[in-house]
Amino acid sequence: MTEERKIIVLLGDGMADLPIDSLGGRTPLQYASTPNMDRVASEGITGMAKTVPDGMQPGSDTANLSVFGYNPEKFYTGRAPLEALNMGIELGPNDAAFRCNLVNLTGDVMTDFSSDHIDSDFTRIIIDELRANIKIDGIEFYPGVSYRNIVIWRNFPFPEITSTTPPHDITDREIQPYLPEGGGADILRELMALSSRIISESAAVKEAEGKYRGNPTSIWLWGGGRKPAVTTLEQRFGLNGYTISAVDLIHGIGRAAGLSPYPVDGATGYIDTNYSGKSNALKSALKKGNFVYLHVEAPDESGHEGSLEHKLRAIEDFDSKIVGPVLETVSSYDKYSLLIMPDHPTPVSIRTHTSDPVPFCMQRTGGWTGGNLTGKTAPRFNEVDSSTTGLFIDQAHRLLEIMINGTL
Repeated sequence: MTEERKIIVLLGDGMADLPIDSLGGRTPLQYASTPNMDRVASEGITGMAKTVPDGMQPGSDTANLSVFGYNPEKFYTGRAPLEALNMGIELGPNDAAFRCNLVNLTGDVMTDFSSDHIDSDFTRIIIDELRANIKIDGIEFYPGVSYRNIVIWRNFPFPEITSTTPPHDITDREIQPYLPEGGGADILRELMALSSRIISESAAVKEAEGKYRGNPTSIWLWGGGRKPAVTTLEQRFGLNGYTISAVDLIHGIGRAAGLSPYPVDGATGYIDTNYSGKSNALKSALKKGNFVYLHVEAPDESGHEGSLEHKLRAIEDFDSKIVGPVLETVSSYDKYSLLIMPDHPTPVSIRTHTSDPVPFCMQRTGGWTGGNLTGKTAPRFNEVDSSTTGLFIDQAHRLLEIMINGTL
């Protein structure tokens, strides 16, 4: 029997950035030591890809949906329903899901969108308190990982989903101009106000403070949407396999695409994540399926923090602890395609996402069946070198087909 081709995506969330004066006008990807990604860029192909269609918000939801091989303009219904899908929350056709961050507000200023990456055990205590004390018909609270939780509004009565703003876009800004607007906004605002009072008055929360990381003052609701419906990757391309990530969003997209989450102990979505656990999980997952999507959140979180030190560390850890071991793993397969890229830029200078095109590099055994891909190499993998090859993919969801077929 002919060996099937293994398809591997390594996604460094938010790795792309802007030139930084303190780095001599270089981007973090240019400055960081990334010998493994550089090897793929110099031996395979590299270029730039547009992951966020014009007119859409540059979020990890739309951008990762593109990298999974789905056109966000056709398939995107909102971030929260994708996360809810991974959490096993059933959504009816009239239900709406909202992302529920635990945040820190100082007065009316958003000072921390993650409450210092609050411990999940503390999160469950707080969500339990909100569930017990907020009795609004149709509203349900579900704890997730760290600051990332979900609120479900059963039988959402409005035709359009409430307009909201991601909290990581408004760090150090007054929240009033960014509160929910449109149908349902009054209820969402009420939930946020009630949460502040409950968190401040709860005996259970006070008892937990100091025992865990985090000290949230409120919830922030955003990213609403209805249940998505997509054709699976197996139906489209005969692909079956796994997602490896610390965040529900990636596993949620994967589940919608027919993939299964591959659990990794110690996967945190931060710079302290279990890198070796993730690379070992990929090695095991490739023996069971023909597609693996491995996602690392740390560069994105570092960009949101505005921490150049953490971002450089996250990029170098991604290269040495993920890309290096994975290159060794795939070398044992005769037929494979490997894609490495960010989903979007998260520049440390502005601490939020942009919709600029991002660099990608790809390695494929058997080469390229289309001559338009040959010779598209660069000595290093970064925004500048990758843009010099002339290879530009204006719809990033096409990258998966390139991996499979070897041609544009």
